[in-house]
Amino acid sequence: MANRKTPGINTGSMADISFLLLTFFLLTSSINTEQGIPRRLPPPSEKEVDVQVNQRNVFVVEVNFNDEIFAGGEIIPVNQLTYRAKEFLENPLNAPNLPEKDTKLIENMGEYPVSKGVLSLRNDQSTSYNMYVTVQNELQRAVNELRDKVSLQYFGKVYDKLDTALQKSIQKAVPMNISEAPPVNYGKAE
Repeated sequence: MANRKTPGINTGSMADISFLLLTFFLLTSSINTEQGIPRRLPPPSEKEVDVQVNQRNVFVVEVNFNDEIFAGGEIIPVNQLTYRAKEFLENPLNAPNLPEKDTKLIENMGEYPVSKGVLSLRNDQSTSYNMYVTVQNELQRAVNELRDKVSLQYFGKVYDKLDTALQKSIQKAVPMNISEAPPVNYGKAE
């Protein structure tokens, strides 16, 4: 009796199809990536730098372990934080208890009084992450709204609709001066 060879299945094309399916799923699926808070950090310094800041130029925002916001020496609701920060940075009447202004020559705008104001944030170690992000967003919103206001006044468009050169001018006129201190432990009431 003769030895008959059993026919086999050609699997070469199966590997190609598997590779194509894998590529398709990798390209069409989205991977959830965590988003951070956009902040420009200062470059690392080899030596300790002592920066003297006039207290009138600092708007201190503290968030305690109960997620209460202290700003301007009083407890305020989160929905007032943007207004208070804008009022502080803008200082339209040049009040002596609000930040100083430094007149600078800004390209496309001419001389402009730039606020020396800094929004300083300090959280308790037990502050909830949601409150931390909310406060960060409110402070950033204050700066963004001031940028829109100046942008409309000088260029007739909101900040996001400007070209890059004009956006840089607005950034110099209304800088994003948000400082964050290391978390502290105010201590929970027992």
